[in-house]
Amino acid sequence: MTATQSLLAAVFAQGLLHLIMSQALYATRIPAMMSVKMSAQATLKPGALSTLPLWARNVAANYNNLAEAPTTFYAVTLAIVAAGYADGVFAGLAWVYVGLRYIHSAVQATVNRVIVRFAVFALSWVVLGVTIVRGLVAVVS
Repeated sequence: MTATQSLLAAVFAQGLLHLIMSQALYATRIPAMMSVKMSAQATLKPGALSTLPLWARNVAANYNNLAEAPTTFYAVTLAIVAAGYADGVFAGLAWVYVGLRYIHSAVQATVNRVIVRFAVFALSWVVLGVTIVRGLVAVVS
């Protein structure tokens, strides 16, 4: 596999995580709504979803988080590929980032230990930060 292919595979692996968590969202939210006898229409009321059990809210929060920081990963990774800067270091960083995001999702959707989740989140940003700075250096040099 070339470095470009590896980078693109990491992008798809991150997208797959978002897909998995979208399915987990419905697999937890619907039973949670049924357990408290909440109709779909009732979710329109502000704060209604905050009354659902924590185990269902954690999965939903993680799904929403995957539309935040990973968007930077997508943009940076695709810019690296488009600019022709793909190499083994960028590919390795991308896979470490994706691995950390999978760990973050697993922690948040299950035990939700905040200090563990925060440490994994912070480490993922260190990896992404190194990627961003290395990409910037490649562009300006």
